[in-house]
Amino acid sequence: MTALAADGITKTFGDERAVDGVEFTVDDGEFFALIGPSGCGKTTTLRLLAGLSTPDTGAVRVGGEDITDQPARDRPTNMVFQDLVLFPHMTVAENVAYGLKQAGMPAADRTSRVEDTLALVEMSQFADRDPTQLSGGQQQRVALARALATDPDVLLLDEPLSSLDRALRAEMEAEFRRIQRDAKTSFLYVTHDQTSAMSMADRIAVMRDGQIRDIGAPDRLYERPQTRFVADFLGDATVFSGTVTEVDNTVTVDTPAGTVRADPNGQAASVDETVSVMIRPGSVTVGTGSITGTVIDHAYKGFFEEATVELSSGGRLTVRRGEDSTAAVRADGSAAVGSDPGAFAVGDSVRLQITEAVLVEA
Repeated sequence: MTALAADGITKTFGDERAVDGVEFTVDDGEFFALIGPSGCGKTTTLRLLAGLSTPDTGAVRVGGEDITDQPARDRPTNMVFQDLVLFPHMTVAENVAYGLKQAGMPAADRTSRVEDTLALVEMSQFADRDPTQLSGGQQQRVALARALATDPDVLLLDEPLSSLDRALRAEMEAEFRRIQRDAKTSFLYVTHDQTSAMSMADRIAVMRDGQIRDIGAPDRLYERPQTRFVADFLGDATVFSGTVTEVDNTVTVDTPAGTVRADPNGQAASVDETVSVMIRPGSVTVGTGSITGTVIDHAYKGFFEEATVELSSGGRLTVRRGEDSTAAVRADGSAAVGSDPGAFAVGDSVRLQITEAVLVEA
């Protein structure tokens, strides 16, 4: 069943259309992420869904009911803002109980609901603390508990983890996912952080210039994006233009990396047509293959090492090696230089093989 639907909503400010016919649905119990670069319209879309602004055209529906003209306070939704806005003069329990008290819930029921919600976010032992006595991650949990206490049909989240450091953000991403599953509440999470969205969401919608450009599961969007923009936005894509030379179950394309066999990815390519081919770093094997090139840049990134290779045939290709990879091999068959026999070094000549590629729209 559909929990939330955006049905062709638009919003214009002066001559600028910030939201342009946005359509998507969020299912019951789904963790749905809305991502895109700064200025793409995602926050404006969230405000339209929350009732903080009214669309010029289109409709917002929750559980099939049109709530487009309902004020935010009357909607069966709640929101967690980037600025958590916890009340410093109230205890943690009083913060969580605030919405319930405003709704007129009896004191006994309110106490029970607060206890259950704090247990859900594992903050029961901090019920009597002031918010100022909590860490950043603990404050995030309290803000989430306060929003969930009123049992909304859909919880809207506006980049609530953006102010946290990397380690704490990763911890809270796992907690948000656990809490969402335990609460069985639909989450709509807005962020510009692709990594956060990929790690938490069941599905992701990618926005650009006020429009949804692609929607799908994280693995599908990363491995088989529909457009070059989505491929680039999710990171680490090399996209070559090339000419189709053969079409069967795959599409054979003449590219700067040589002849590449690509998944058509839903495109009806024909011989002699110019197409765009996307290659992820993980789809390139280092040390074997007929493609040769020279390492012109490299970076160690913890669990893997990444290098940019200038190809002998023209163009550049991003490649990646994990900690368990075998040694990088030069084009002449000798081991690459470096303190680690498997490490990349600028100036190394290497052999490469492309194991997977897909067509994307330019």
